[in-house]
Amino acid sequence: MSLSLEKINIGKNKKRYRFIIPVLLGLIIGLIGFILYISKAHSYLSDDPKACINCHIMAPEYATWSHSSHGRNTVCNDCHVPHDNFVRKYYFKAMDGLRHATIFSWRAEPQVIRMLKPGETVVQENCIRCHDQLNSVVSTAVTAKQARHGEGKLCWDCHTDVPHGTKRGLNSAPNARVPLAETPVPEWLDKMIKENKHTNKD
Repeated sequence: MSLSLEKINIGKNKKRYRFIIPVLLGLIIGLIGFILYISKAHSYLSDDPKACINCHIMAPEYATWSHSSHGRNTVCNDCHVPHDNFVRKYYFKAMDGLRHATIFSWRAEPQVIRMLKPGETVVQENCIRCHDQLNSVVSTAVTAKQARHGEGKLCWDCHTDVPHGTKRGLNSAPNARVPLAETPVPEWLDKMIKENKHTNKD
C-alpha cells in the first residue's frame, strides 16, 4: 500500500517537473531575447556609426568624427576594428562590445574616454593600412608595440585632432547634435499608448 502511494507521489512530481522546466527555459530565453532587443544588439553587427551612439555618452565622439575629414570617408569600424581577418574582427568586436556594455550599464565610464592597449594596437594598424602609400613616402610605419617601447610615436601623438578633436571628455561637446536613437518601443505598442492617452483626455 505504501509503495503504491510513493509511486503515485513520484508520478505527480514528474508531471510537475514537466511544466516547471519548460516554463523556466521560456523565461530565460524570453529574458535573453528582451535584453538583446532593448540593447539593439543586432545593430552592432553592422558598420553603421549610429550603433556607437546607442550609448549616449559616445555623442561627443560621434559629433567630432562626423565633422572631421574622416567623417566623409570612414566609419567607426574602419579605425576601431581589426581588418586582417574575419575571426579576429568579430572576436575583437565582441570582446570590446561586452566590455563597453558592462562599463556603460554600471555607469562606471571614466570622465575622459581613452583607448586601452588592444584598441591602440588596432587603430594604429588601421592608420598604417589606410595610409600605406603616404607612410612609404614620408615615414616608416611604427606599430603600437614599438611606440610603447619608445621606438617611435603613435599616429595620433602628432595628429592630435584626428578625428575626434583635441578636447576630450564627456563634456567636450555638450551640445553635440547627433541622430536620436530609435525608441525600443514597437510601433504597434506606441500607437496603442497614444490612442489610449487620447481617449483618456476626452
